[in-house]
Amino acid sequence: MTLERRRPRGLSRAMRRAAAASTAAVVLAGLVACTPGSSEGPAEGTKTAAPEVIGNVPAELEDFYTQEVVWESCEGDFLCATVDVPLDYENPAERSIELSVILAEAGGNPQGTVLVNPGGPGGSGYATVRDSLEGITTDRLRSEFNVLGFDPRGVGRSTPVDCLSDEEVDQARSEIMDPSTEAGLEAARASAAEYAAACADASGELLGFVDTESAARDMDILRAVAGDPKLNYLGFSYGTFLGATYAELFPDNVGRLVLDGGLDPAASNEEITLGQARAFEKAIRAYVADCQSSSNCPLQGSVDDGVQTIRDLIVSVEASPLSASDGRLVTVSTFVSGFILPLYNDANWPALTQALSSALRGDPSTMLMLADLGAERNEDGSYESNSYEVFSAVNCLDYPMETDPAQMAADAAELEEASPTLGRFLAYGGVTCEAWPYEPVNEPRPLTAEGADPIVVVGTTGDPATPYEWSQALAGQLDSAVLVTWEAEGHTAYGRGNQCIADAVDDYFIDGTVPEDGLVCS
Repeated sequence: MTLERRRPRGLSRAMRRAAAASTAAVVLAGLVACTPGSSEGPAEGTKTAAPEVIGNVPAELEDFYTQEVVWESCEGDFLCATVDVPLDYENPAERSIELSVILAEAGGNPQGTVLVNPGGPGGSGYATVRDSLEGITTDRLRSEFNVLGFDPRGVGRSTPVDCLSDEEVDQARSEIMDPSTEAGLEAARASAAEYAAACADASGELLGFVDTESAARDMDILRAVAGDPKLNYLGFSYGTFLGATYAELFPDNVGRLVLDGGLDPAASNEEITLGQARAFEKAIRAYVADCQSSSNCPLQGSVDDGVQTIRDLIVSVEASPLSASDGRLVTVSTFVSGFILPLYNDANWPALTQALSSALRGDPSTMLMLADLGAERNEDGSYESNSYEVFSAVNCLDYPMETDPAQMAADAAELEEASPTLGRFLAYGGVTCEAWPYEPVNEPRPLTAEGADPIVVVGTTGDPATPYEWSQALAGQLDSAVLVTWEAEGHTAYGRGNQCIADAVDDYFIDGTVPEDGLVCS
């Protein structure tokens, strides 16, 4: 199996909780007229943002915008630095935390810097730029702009959220509960309360300040540190919510923003989960139809027959977990997380076919490998990132969750109707945040970013993780947005799409040419 090293752009909220797949997963196979940034971006050495770059900022934040940042060679041909930001923007003097950033220089005389977020919440922009830069950007963009990756607050190399040991993450990923029963719901609540307490003990007050709005405020400090008077930004999946939040907070500082794989800011957690259930079921059917066109497909008969074979296989693993070749037991939660991962990119469907073929013969080893790739688990049992912990920490602050048992049961029935294959694994997600030590600080609402320069939203018609309708909704909410559509399967477009998508995004970033609203790339 050939692997294409590329970061995904965010897994399902509820599916991530139930199937324990990682936001920072590796995806398999055989990213107008407005002012770009300054050409005087970071270079090796100590740098301080110029006043004309910083702009007008509150006096209590000036020290953060004017801080000296030491850029050093790292990771081969990159520059790395650590940037201080306030833990609490309402009390910035009390405590600061660190953000880890990595810069890929364009060389020559770049127009400015493009800040990148790969999705999540919990995805590492640092790792994405270091490992997958060519997979999420084009040669043309990289020749004109520096690209800056960062680990948002709480993530990875920045001041991190910490909850579980590697062994405990293994246990959580394979945990099996049935919250549709009274006993199962109580067990799930007890497990969630234990998890919340562990996060509070290990992470302390940081846990209350990893919300998306705080992360968006951090991005304005990073804009200044990068030497840009306006922010140029490329955000995928959850990164579109982060970017839209930035635009809402700082419309005058919006440069060229591309939001690929839109998340609807007005959607509730329950609406998001239901939308993803429908989209993943649609993606499963598209995969099965494609699989059945090849001679090696293990899914025989009609598309309905093939989908039923997958459902029956999941039920069998649920009843009797399988042992992989390394001796690890593959429970249904691990199995489902492995099954989900290749659906993010139709170029990865052959890997899913191989995994299903082996599993139908009783060998779950390939499916386990996919699940481990998604969770960024190394062969020695260690994990590359803390995305498992960050996902819950951010969402519990960003979204009020439904926790009433009767309503969760009703939602579960709706989810199973929307996705008979995966719906039950998406249900009862509110339990995760019921015992969380911090209350939500955000309410879903439309974001308009009134006064911002033109923003480009990109949506993929067959996207299973951020359904196309969300990109339509996001583009409709943002006052200055245009929508570009890619008619294709898989999650997000830029970096894996066709030349039409690449040209639309690159022309916008490089020349300031805003795509025609409603442009469709086939």
